[in-house]
Amino acid sequence: MLRVEHLRIGDLSPLTFKVADGECLAIEGPSGSGKTRILRAIADLDPSQGPIFLDGAERNEMPASEWRHRVRYCAAEPSWWTETAQGAFADTENAESGRLQRLLAALGLAGSLLNRQLSIVSTGERQRLALARALMDDPKVLLLDEPTAALDPQATALVEELIKYQVLSGRGVILASHNRAQIERLAHVRLLLPKRPRAGTTAEHAA
Repeated sequence: MLRVEHLRIGDLSPLTFKVADGECLAIEGPSGSGKTRILRAIADLDPSQGPIFLDGAERNEMPASEWRHRVRYCAAEPSWWTETAQGAFADTENAESGRLQRLLAALGLAGSLLNRQLSIVSTGERQRLALARALMDDPKVLLLDEPTAALDPQATALVEELIKYQVLSGRGVILASHNRAQIERLAHVRLLLPKRPRAGTTAEHAA
């Protein structure tokens, strides 16, 4: 379980919520309400104040690299530090075991895409490759920022099925999305953010 207690991020109202294993929490709110900032703060990528616990361990009790390994952020516009996607999959053993190929197949991606220059790979393909990258080393919690924003309906359906599978496998998922229908399909709990954050932001169980 991921538990957030009185998390303070800049001018946002303090946030308290939890995400159980096998549960998807959706963060809803208009542009500028802080959805991405919350995900990045939980991932320890941006400054914040307030304790965050994973299975009882507070994030400051472990190295930042270990926290980010266990609580994995997947950006809406993911960054790449290699010329091809293949170079970003450092865990060769897992890649050769077939895990990577299974993830690519689930996302509707051909294995040959790994060796293509990322500069000529489509935005939607890069977004799905980044999701595969995030899942390769088996994180405990996934933080997904608009994971289907650049995808067509067919690719969106594949990504949503993979997210559902991660939840059924016991992972916690926090999803930031503008897509109300997607939230209805995936989320068990919702965190509602106002345009101009005020005190009293709460998590609500999805209907």
